[in-house]
Amino acid sequence: MRFVTTLFFLLLFSFSILNAQKTSKQLTLEEVIQIAKEQSLQAILAKHRFRGSYWEYRTHQAKYLPTLTLNSTIFNFDRSIRQSYAYEQGEWKERIGESKSLNSSARLNLRQNIGLTGGNIFMSSGLNRNDLLQGDSTVRFISNPVSIGFTQPINGYNELHWEKRIEPKKYEEAKKQYIDAMEAVSVRAVNFFFDLALAQMNLEISRINFENTDTLYKIARGRYNMGTIAENELLQLELSHLNAGANYNSASIDLEVNKFQLRSFLGFNETVDLQLIIPTIIPQMEIDVLHALEEARKNNPEIIALDIQLLEAKRDVAQALSQRGMNATLFASFGLTKEAPDIPGAYINPQDQQQVEVGIQVPIVDWGLGRGRYKMAKSNEEVVMTSVQQEKIDFEQNVLLSAMQFNLQDDQLIIAAKADTVAAYRYEVAKKRFLIGKIDVLDLNVALEEKDISRRSYIAAMRNFWSYYYNMRRLTLFDYINNTPLEASFEDLLE
Repeated sequence: MRFVTTLFFLLLFSFSILNAQKTSKQLTLEEVIQIAKEQSLQAILAKHRFRGSYWEYRTHQAKYLPTLTLNSTIFNFDRSIRQSYAYEQGEWKERIGESKSLNSSARLNLRQNIGLTGGNIFMSSGLNRNDLLQGDSTVRFISNPVSIGFTQPINGYNELHWEKRIEPKKYEEAKKQYIDAMEAVSVRAVNFFFDLALAQMNLEISRINFENTDTLYKIARGRYNMGTIAENELLQLELSHLNAGANYNSASIDLEVNKFQLRSFLGFNETVDLQLIIPTIIPQMEIDVLHALEEARKNNPEIIALDIQLLEAKRDVAQALSQRGMNATLFASFGLTKEAPDIPGAYINPQDQQQVEVGIQVPIVDWGLGRGRYKMAKSNEEVVMTSVQQEKIDFEQNVLLSAMQFNLQDDQLIIAAKADTVAAYRYEVAKKRFLIGKIDVLDLNVALEEKDISRRSYIAAMRNFWSYYYNMRRLTLFDYINNTPLEASFEDLLE
């Protein structure tokens, strides 16, 4: 028994310490949204996705800048049995013997892609050292002081040209997707906020109802003892009191569940107790439907993604067409070279060297493979064009309907606020009339139920207003309160 008592007091002490460590935070809707954008997991993931897209775009840009590389072989030792021929006394004689050599080399290469043609130009300089390690060891240096040239495909398909059209759009889409992700965070924050706000209100409603039914039940019990009300009315009030108690307990649990969900979303731990300040004022605005549609066409990442799909389909057609017939590549280079037993001599009076190469690949019999690829790419382009056209129509209809629905929300909120006021006043009147015996329990319960429904409807209307508003922001990436497009500091995201 002593152990149980000690354990009880230890648990009570631990619970007291935990409550003492809790900090209470009162947050408005704007503060919840701002915190969510700064430290929610969804916001952090959006930030890292943008960083990945940024470096992908930087990689694309690097293709149009010159690249400088150094290729070097530190040493290459070769010892093997080799076959050779020598011309002696009027005839070729075969010789088989051991060969030992040590080679090293270094070459500096400068290369530049040409976006206009899809080819590239290059410049290089190199030096080789060859040591023959047999008999009288000899050392030879072969220099290539400078060599310039170019490579140019001649098949009509320019990959760099298509990348230059597609990659900037992808990066623009990534920027818009980040802003869109932040607005998605705002929409989720609004939902979590009003889930908890409704839970707070339900707890308050259930507490007041529990206290009122307790008072009414006690009064009714006295009136029953006096014989002024029937037993069924007393039992009805007792049942209402019991239900109010059950609702109060359920509302308490529901409140803690919603607090946990909002805390988790905002990145707070269990020591933070959240108390929400429900907004009472809404901005007076009406969204111009045509303006919203124009902003959505300019800013929404879905529209940019559809444009990218069209470009990629056209690129695939161009590539399939280039592979259908002859493929050719032109290569040409000019340089200087010299061989000598020492390094200075390898750079004195070098000789020139040239190389020109034209390679072609012509399909003789491909059983319609090239033609099939082209037809498939062309058919896919038609499918993409049709799909994109339909998706744009659906998207625009969604924007128009969302804008019209939002424009109705302020009226709905005004109606809900008025209904809440009227229902609350009606319940007070009904309660007073019940106390003087003018109405029965059923009429009182109806007034109570209507009061609770109207109060919850007001919170639901407030929730709908802000949900529709942030949904419109997400569709159009436009701030209708400040009348400016939504922007982000992308430089700060890369730090």
